[in-house]
Amino acid sequence: MPEYSTNLWAPWRMEYIRAMGDDLTDEGCFLCRYWREPEDDPKNHVVWRTQSTFVVMNRFPYTNGHLLVAHTNHKGDFSELADDELCEMTRTIRDSVTVLRNVLKPQGFNVGYNIGKCAGAGLPGHLHAHVVPRWSADTNFMAVIGDARVVPDSLDSVCAELVAAARAAGLRT
Repeated sequence: MPEYSTNLWAPWRMEYIRAMGDDLTDEGCFLCRYWREPEDDPKNHVVWRTQSTFVVMNRFPYTNGHLLVAHTNHKGDFSELADDELCEMTRTIRDSVTVLRNVLKPQGFNVGYNIGKCAGAGLPGHLHAHVVPRWSADTNFMAVIGDARVVPDSLDSVCAELVAAARAAGLRT
């Protein structure tokens, strides 16, 4: 019996692959660049900033509303952050969950860190948390048979909603 396969094209992945080169210094880090360029927040999908953290839409999301919470400093491990820096990260993650809950109405969340390249960190030099909203019905046939994801809304549209909600919550001026 012949073996059949299906090709699902995801050309946007190549941008991600090329962006994850070997330059892991703060000069080559997209999170460091985003922090240094507040005037480009709309283009970079930065939702809001605190004194030492910021929230940005993941350009290669697992699902709608996938956020990255990053510290402003280019540090790749918890041991490099002071206690107050870790607390600020946790508060920003908490606020991200609140904003996502208010805007997208998910029934749950995955929140986590990938520390080190072998653990899946695409940017191992800059510690950041993933905040991924989840819905009971978000597993569809694409993920089951094709290891592909269907993201039903654009980054620009969701980012605009999240920015408005963050502003309403007093998280963004």
